[in-house]
Amino acid sequence: MKRIGFLSFGHWSSSPGSQTRSAADALLQSIDLAVAAEELGGDGAYFRVHHFARQLGSPFPLLAAVGARTSRIEIGTAVIDMRYENPLYMVEDAGAADLISAGRLQLGISRGSPEQVIDGFRYFGYVPAEGQTDADMARRHTEVFLDLLGGDGFAEPNPRPMFPNPPGPLRLEPHSDGLRDRIWWGASSNATAVWAAEHGMHLMSSTLKTDESGEPFHVQQAEQIRVFREAWTSAGHEREPRVSVSRSIFPLVDDRDRLYFSGDGDSSDQVGWIDASTRAIFGRSYAAEPDVLIDQLREDEAIAAADTLLLTVPNQLGVDYNAHVIEAVLTHLAPALGWR
Repeated sequence: MKRIGFLSFGHWSSSPGSQTRSAADALLQSIDLAVAAEELGGDGAYFRVHHFARQLGSPFPLLAAVGARTSRIEIGTAVIDMRYENPLYMVEDAGAADLISAGRLQLGISRGSPEQVIDGFRYFGYVPAEGQTDADMARRHTEVFLDLLGGDGFAEPNPRPMFPNPPGPLRLEPHSDGLRDRIWWGASSNATAVWAAEHGMHLMSSTLKTDESGEPFHVQQAEQIRVFREAWTSAGHEREPRVSVSRSIFPLVDDRDRLYFSGDGDSSDQVGWIDASTRAIFGRSYAAEPDVLIDQLREDEAIAAADTLLLTVPNQLGVDYNAHVIEAVLTHLAPALGWR
């Protein structure tokens, strides 16, 4: 059994054919798609976070709205760039969204990736300390965030407060018990997957990974999952780790599917550079008739190793079409592959 959800980047544009033409469209359609996914039997609604782009940005209002409109599915991010985040304010926002959703928040965070502007985090007021990189800063923000999610008091109370205080140092509110155990780290390399395990965070592995062996993408990703789980066991965590992988999967079951994606049937892994020093491998897309997809997906070692599959959706094609894609995966592929 696998949890199967969707991952939306929340693009909007006024280009011909786009059904998501404004930021309001992207936000409201994201909520509607989450509701539709729950009705179809999907397990999660996840959203990517980008800054300075015509894509979904500040995630917590959206997560709270999705939480209020749904009752069962997990809701989350994949991922929030921690270079941009105030970890104290983020604890408050995350606690509120988790309480609104009755404990369904699965929050994916990361050190970030190349963005639309140069060092965009500087515009948010964050600068790496002397001798540190922006990745170091992201991990420091993450460590503070994780520590504060524990809920221990740390702030000295005012002796003459406006409202009565509980005894002792004060913590951030609202606090949501259990949220600390539902934080995920988006890891590109094997080393950062190990770091995530050591810090008790679940693993999110996307369609992009640092190329560390020259092997096919799914093989390298399966190895990353293996070293993550080994590190989790070595760290002595008592709870079970979770792992998600993202895939673009389009069963060709009607003329719309063939119009949009029949040309992706010959997709293959791609290798490129995400910055001047990081060689990366990008995983293929899957688009074919269901019987062909079933055979192809059986060979994907990383999907087999993960407990959660996030389907990347082309959100600008609209809610109805993306709900159709989710339903096609759930009905035509998942039972045959043992995911349901």
